[in-house]
Amino acid sequence: MFFMRIDTRKLVIIGVLSAISIVLGLTPGLGFIPIPPASATTMHIPVLIGAILEGPLVGALIGLIFGAFSMLQAVMHPNVLSFAFLNPLVAVLPRILIGVVSYYVYRAVLILWPRNDADKRLTVANTVATGIAAAAGTITNTVGVLGMIYIIYAARVAKAMGISEAAAGGAIAAIGLTNGIPEIIIAVIITIAVVSAVRRISRQ
Repeated sequence: MFFMRIDTRKLVIIGVLSAISIVLGLTPGLGFIPIPPASATTMHIPVLIGAILEGPLVGALIGLIFGAFSMLQAVMHPNVLSFAFLNPLVAVLPRILIGVVSYYVYRAVLILWPRNDADKRLTVANTVATGIAAAAGTITNTVGVLGMIYIIYAARVAKAMGISEAAAGGAIAAIGLTNGIPEIIIAVIITIAVVSAVRRISRQ
């Protein structure tokens, strides 16, 4: 169930991973990697890790904190698209969905994985499922944020970038490809490494 009870352990994990996300955001070149006219982000990676390890509610709450912090960042460190990130539909909603999507993609891959050698299947399936879930969550973030920007702010984006409104969709899509591909690669590598390490420690 999505609305599961949040125990003390989950609260601690939410706090720790949210703090990591904020530290990333406050560290130049780590949380937000400038790729003009916008920025690629690694701040969503703690959301992915929390969702895969602890479920969709934990992931959604970390995503909520990530989204709220990105609104603050839009005020503190503005760029050409910062005005859009003052809107929670752009900055917060897609970040909440990261945790939900990544968790259910992870579970779906595990369910669909062939059931042969149990031990080997568990290790390989978890690794593959984690990678696919990390990619799906990252795509959710990129498509969700940029999609909302296009739906709500296409005209303002065109004006801010000095292009025609008809070209705004193409410009936003180009940002998605430019920023999204590095985000997916980084997220998959780090999420697999962290989740695998946590699971190994938990089994010991």
